[in-house]
Amino acid sequence: MPHTVRRTSLPITLLLVLLISPATALFASLPAGVNGQPLPTLAPMLAETTPAVVNIAATGHVNVRQNPLMLDPFFRHFFALPQQPRRQQTQSLGSGVIVDAAHGYVLTNNHVIEQADKISVKLRDGRIFDAKLLGTDKESDIAVIQIPAQKLTALPLADSESLRVGDFVVAIGNPFGLGQTVTSGIVSALGRTNLGIEGYEDFIQTDASINPGNSGGALVNLRGELVGINTAILAPSGGNVGIGFAIPINMADSIMQQLVEHGEVRRGQLGITAQDLTPELAAAIGIKRNSGTVISRIQAASPAARGKLQVGDVILEIDGKPVSNSGEVRNRVGLLRVGSRVEMTVWRDGKVLHRSLVIEPNKLERLAGAKLHYQLAGATFSNLPEALRRPGQTEGVLVDGVAPDSPAWRASLRKNDIILSANRRTLRSLDDFRQAAQGQRKLLINVQRGDGAMFILLQ
Repeated sequence: MPHTVRRTSLPITLLLVLLISPATALFASLPAGVNGQPLPTLAPMLAETTPAVVNIAATGHVNVRQNPLMLDPFFRHFFALPQQPRRQQTQSLGSGVIVDAAHGYVLTNNHVIEQADKISVKLRDGRIFDAKLLGTDKESDIAVIQIPAQKLTALPLADSESLRVGDFVVAIGNPFGLGQTVTSGIVSALGRTNLGIEGYEDFIQTDASINPGNSGGALVNLRGELVGINTAILAPSGGNVGIGFAIPINMADSIMQQLVEHGEVRRGQLGITAQDLTPELAAAIGIKRNSGTVISRIQAASPAARGKLQVGDVILEIDGKPVSNSGEVRNRVGLLRVGSRVEMTVWRDGKVLHRSLVIEPNKLERLAGAKLHYQLAGATFSNLPEALRRPGQTEGVLVDGVAPDSPAWRASLRKNDIILSANRRTLRSLDDFRQAAQGQRKLLINVQRGDGAMFILLQ
């Protein structure tokens, strides 16, 4: 039976609560001490940390599917039909962590507040505030919101790189909308990747109970320091089975800094494609190594090409830290800012070589619509080739594919359409499109189709 990985934000639904019998409750009573010594307790630490964990309620809207003919703007125009589709309100519950008391910054998951029209934050002391979205990153599932509150408590950040398997941790959040709840466990594993949850994965795995509604909540160590942002659970039966995942705070903090500064994450690239080094591949290359990463492709005129890396090089270290798989390479490079210098150690034909490279901006060749707006899911975009440009035309992004019956298809996009502008911003490249759509709940695009043109409003 396939496993199910579930994010842990919670749609608001009717909740059935099973009551504990009085006989069962008797066993919860413990003595205040044993042999004159007080029993161990986390209460003092939690008294300091729980005021920094908040409950988040996000309200938004989604378009309800209609008759396919109603989705065609030319059909609606011909019959003078209304432009607005039917919309349905959505609500979800999640959690967040105050990380900057002076500025009111709250870390949470992107999927908790995605496409929300209104974000409400409830503090431990009962105060409720409307939050402002500062930035969100779908690839890592991190978002930063801001509340205009005074007298806040923020959690200090730990160094998640120093975590070890077996360290005790505590999860704090808002499971099932019950209100703030605390569970405890240990770090079960580190560096979990290839789960298919996010684009960038380097999860802390824990057996501290994480349930729907915990998304965006805190994973703290016994000093009350924030080590991770709770995100998802492995749920083969639909409930918690003791396998939860949190985004390491080092990763979340790096992303937060860019979201606060730019409203988006500006990722760079080295121009390499890497794959895991299997024992068979290692034997063919001639390296005695059971794990690692081998370069399988190098882009022309990229930092890797200028740094004289070669296809077949085995990456041993990045910035002095060992590399065990291709996911680690992607994460480490993807979290570095453009202009950062990377020291790379590689193996080639029995020799260990050192290369110093500089991260450069991504040169987008193709972009998935789901990364721009949920109603563009199913479409792919590319820069407009010169052959398709009209004389003197400088603007335009090409729709080079649309999956049938996808959200983009139902929004009336078709293959070979040309997007001229988004939210009245002229598009000359995929990067322009990405910046125009970043964090926007409403997206007005101007579409050229053959000799005609039309506006499509996505919301």
